[in-house]
Amino acid sequence: MEQLYVFGTGNASVTRCYNTCFALRFEEDFFMVDAGGGNGILTILEDMQVPLTRIHHIFVTHEHTDHILGIVWMIRIIGQKIHQGIYPNTLSIYGHPGLIQTISTLCRLTTQEKIWKLLGGPIQLIPVEDGQTLSIFNRRITFFDIHSTKAPQFGFTAELKEGGKLACAGDEPYHPLCAPYIQGSRWLLHEAFCLYQEREKFRPYEKHHSTVKDACELAQSMNIPNLVLWHTEDKHLSSRKEDYKKEGAQYYSGRLFIPYDKEIIPLSSTPGEIV
Repeated sequence: MEQLYVFGTGNASVTRCYNTCFALRFEEDFFMVDAGGGNGILTILEDMQVPLTRIHHIFVTHEHTDHILGIVWMIRIIGQKIHQGIYPNTLSIYGHPGLIQTISTLCRLTTQEKIWKLLGGPIQLIPVEDGQTLSIFNRRITFFDIHSTKAPQFGFTAELKEGGKLACAGDEPYHPLCAPYIQGSRWLLHEAFCLYQEREKFRPYEKHHSTVKDACELAQSMNIPNLVLWHTEDKHLSSRKEDYKKEGAQYYSGRLFIPYDKEIIPLSSTPGEIV
């Protein structure tokens, strides 16, 4: 079983949904990516019935508050379970070298000594380099620098059991230097700050973000059959799915997913519904 668990879908400033973060479910275990900007991630995990004891690998993309602060809460709560003897094995947290130091500093500043002293023991902070591949859950996970125009940020690709790969391009527009990682993907996870037709209202390009049109044109040009769009504004949240799909269909002929928070997407090779 391979599924995409969508924890949050919003950008940094949203108030009507949670910040973008997610997990890949491989059988009964989860490879988590970011944790949003606060302890709301704990409620989402509970609502989606994701046990903390099934999360042993977390990748943090970059240092922005809407991606990193929830990690402190994950470390705090999992640390408590470690001390209680109810968390098996270790927790591994991955990020680029500078980010690993930032996470360590945040924990030392904001958690009890008994929690941050777990770092380097049952909680491992693991730096990854551009192009580095690790085996996680017997799948090849490759981390890569997205060449951010703001803070250093990494994306990743994940080998899928049914064949092919899934690519997460981070939360900034695609950079041509990332082509070796994005090309040939069966799934692309990409940010879309707003509709292209609302670009004057939300000004995505000033914030170094894409529109639905931009992301769809990219996926179409690379012949990627499945595209997931998130990291969006939330001013028209109730109609976001329909509005984004309508614009996207003009530029992309593959399967387009515009999930809401707490949705689950099967990573199958055949058409399937979001559940």
